[in-house]
Amino acid sequence: MENKRIYMDYNATTPLRLEVGSAIVKDLEIFGNASSMHEAGRAAHARVEAARESVGKLIGAPAERIVFTSGGSESNNTVFQTMLLAGEGQNRNEIVTTAIEHPCVINSAEFLRSRGMKVTFLPVDPDGKVHFDELRAVVNERTLLVSVMLANNEIGTIQDLRAISAIAKEAGAWVHSDAVQAAGKVPVDVDKLGVDYLTLSAHKIYGPKGVGALYARKGAPFEPLIRGGHQEHGLRAGTYNNIGILGFGVAAELAFAELASYGHDLARLRTILRDGFIERVPNIKINGHPREVLPNTLNVSFPGAEGESILLHLDLLGIQASTGSACASGSLDPSHVLMATGVGPELAHGSIRFSLGRDTTEQDVRYVLDTVPPIIARLRAMSTVN
Repeated sequence: MENKRIYMDYNATTPLRLEVGSAIVKDLEIFGNASSMHEAGRAAHARVEAARESVGKLIGAPAERIVFTSGGSESNNTVFQTMLLAGEGQNRNEIVTTAIEHPCVINSAEFLRSRGMKVTFLPVDPDGKVHFDELRAVVNERTLLVSVMLANNEIGTIQDLRAISAIAKEAGAWVHSDAVQAAGKVPVDVDKLGVDYLTLSAHKIYGPKGVGALYARKGAPFEPLIRGGHQEHGLRAGTYNNIGILGFGVAAELAFAELASYGHDLARLRTILRDGFIERVPNIKINGHPREVLPNTLNVSFPGAEGESILLHLDLLGIQASTGSACASGSLDPSHVLMATGVGPELAHGSIRFSLGRDTTEQDVRYVLDTVPPIIARLRAMSTVN
């Protein structure tokens, strides 16, 4: 395993698939502006629309309900900015979300709060699940939006979004879900889930960075976050990112075709990794739901060992993992997700997220299982906490 780099940070980003990269390179000659009416523009536009079909198919949505964006953060911000305008002068001016959302959702919700809207951050149980009784207690005739991520990026817990949507719809609220981590790993169908808005990002499914999508159900309010052009039927201005959108479409098409086998293979490797840690490292905590969890995500707390020290030791030995969300990697604060599940600051600081992907092998997993236990033992021996 000398000089081998084992990448286990697929929830942060995925490598560009060879098929996606090849399609992008082939399409470089299609340089026209997809908004132009001449031949070069029409050729580019055709590829954009083909990609829209593929992205819609991945989530069971009509192509015309897909709006391309620069990524998940823009899509999420678009929904919350829409709610700010949709709630003006209305009796509905309350937002309900959870304490374990991605930072861009939490920050967007806080922005709405600063503009006078009421925002409720629902707590979760120790497995990261939303309490339905608490959801019912806060959703009412004044609720404008309920936003709950389908799968958590740090601990992998999958929410029962269909049940959450039913509660929200009964009160007449709109429903949004950040499905960035779920799409391509587990089945996602906007109608079965009952959502009005759903967020996607290409670089989580082996597509390029800098491109994402927002599904918006027909009839749901929509206010452009970026104004100034007629692109996306006036819903998102800006020259089309032809290459990125094409790559997104190819990645979505491949993800849809391989969904069942991908989930099965990664779940098997995750089980080997989880069981191996439990067997070889004493006094650990597996975070997230034991069953309703992403097939590729394993979050482990190692009491007595500090997370950043673990990562540095792993990196020196060729293993790349994470302490949590890549968007919060510059922060020294403990994970807000783990804290919300009741994990204390010490455990949260000693937690590592291993997120597997299509290039992960059983040999990789076995190497990690051979490498991690002595690292933890060494760090615990040096710790002043024990």
